[in-house]
Amino acid sequence: MKLAYCTKCVMPNTKPDLFFDKEGICDACRSAEIKNSKIKGINWESRRKEFEKIIAKYRSKDGSNYDCIVPVSGGKDSHYQAYMMKVVYKMNPLLVCFEQTKITELGRKNLENIRQFGDLVYFKKNPDIYRKMVIEGFQRVGDNEWPNHIGIFTVPVKMAVHFNIPLLIWGENSQLEYGGPASSTQKNYLDRRWLEEFGGLLGNRIDDMLGVDGITKKDLLPYRYPDDKDLKGVGVTGLFLGYYFKWDARKQTDLMVKEYGFNLKQNGPVEGTYTNYENLDESTVGLHDYLKFTKYSFGRATDHACLDIRNGRITRKKGLELVKKYDGKYPHYAVKNFIEYTGMTKKEVDKTIDQFTNKKIFMCDKKGNLARDKTGNLIKND
Repeated sequence: MKLAYCTKCVMPNTKPDLFFDKEGICDACRSAEIKNSKIKGINWESRRKEFEKIIAKYRSKDGSNYDCIVPVSGGKDSHYQAYMMKVVYKMNPLLVCFEQTKITELGRKNLENIRQFGDLVYFKKNPDIYRKMVIEGFQRVGDNEWPNHIGIFTVPVKMAVHFNIPLLIWGENSQLEYGGPASSTQKNYLDRRWLEEFGGLLGNRIDDMLGVDGITKKDLLPYRYPDDKDLKGVGVTGLFLGYYFKWDARKQTDLMVKEYGFNLKQNGPVEGTYTNYENLDESTVGLHDYLKFTKYSFGRATDHACLDIRNGRITRKKGLELVKKYDGKYPHYAVKNFIEYTGMTKKEVDKTIDQFTNKKIFMCDKKGNLARDKTGNLIKND
C-alpha cells in the first residue's frame, strides 16, 4: 500500500476522517488557513463577543452555585481552560478530573497546580473494574486508553447534572485542529452525538463491557452519558473554547509555564514525539500513540509536526525530519508501565500490538511476519 501525504503538512491519507482536496491538501490544513487568515478567515472578535454573551447567562447571580464546570486532567489544555474561566472571565469554575490510568509524578504536580483556578473534584474509579476494561479495550479494539476516553467525557457531564451546573467548558475541537468531516469542524459544542462519533469509542459501546470478567451494569455507571431527560432538566451545554478563541496549544502552554507554574518534562521529550509539554500525566499513553501508528502509520510526532507546520513554527521539510526521527518507535517506557499495571506479559502485549498492525502499510517477511529494522521498529512499505 503506497501512502499519500498532505502537500502542506506531513499527515498521511490513512488518518480516519481526513480528506484531501484536488491539490493534495488535507482538510486540517484548509481549516488552519481559515483560522489564521486575517482577510477571509474567522472573525475571532465576533466569536469572543458571542462567547461572552453566552456565559453571562450562566454566571451565578448570588454565588449560591458554581458558574461552570471545567473538565481537567492537569495538562496544558485544561490549565488554559481553567485560567480562561477563572482569571480572564472572573467566573467560579468547578474543576472535574477523571482519574488517569497510571498517573505520573509530574501529572500529580500539575494536577495540584491547577487547583489555583478553582475547587477540584477528583473522580477515583473502581480500580479492578477499570483494569478489566483497560485490558478488554486493548485486546478488543487495540486501545489501552479506551475506558479513559469514555470517562473523561462522561464523568464531567454527570457532575454537571448532579450539581445542577449547566455550563461545561471544553478545550479544542479535535476535529478542527487535527482534521475531520466539515460538518464537525465548525461545531461549537460537545454533546452525546460528538462523543459517539469522535470520542474514541472505536465502534465499541459501553454495554459491550457487560459480562467481561464479571462486569455488571452497576459497575459501568461512571461510563454512561446521562440520559436526555436529565440533561434537558439541567439545561447542560458543553462549549468548545477553541471555537470562540484561536487555539494555539504551544503559545498557551508558554503562558501557563511562565505565569502559572505549569510543569514541563525536563529530561528530554515525551516518548513518541519531540515535544515536552503534552501527555505528561499518563505513564501508559505512549502505547496508545504507538497503536495509532501501527494502525494508521502516524503517531504523536506527526500530530505535533503538522500543528507546528500549520502554525508557521517549522517548515514541512523540518516536519518530515522530526517525524522520521521520533514517530513509530517502540514505546518501551509505556509498555513497561502497562505490564506493571495490567499484569500481562510482554509477549502477550506484543502479540496484541501485532494483531492491530496494518500489514498493508508495514513490510512483512516471506512467512507473513512483520519485518523490523535493527532496532526492532516496524518498516513502512513506502
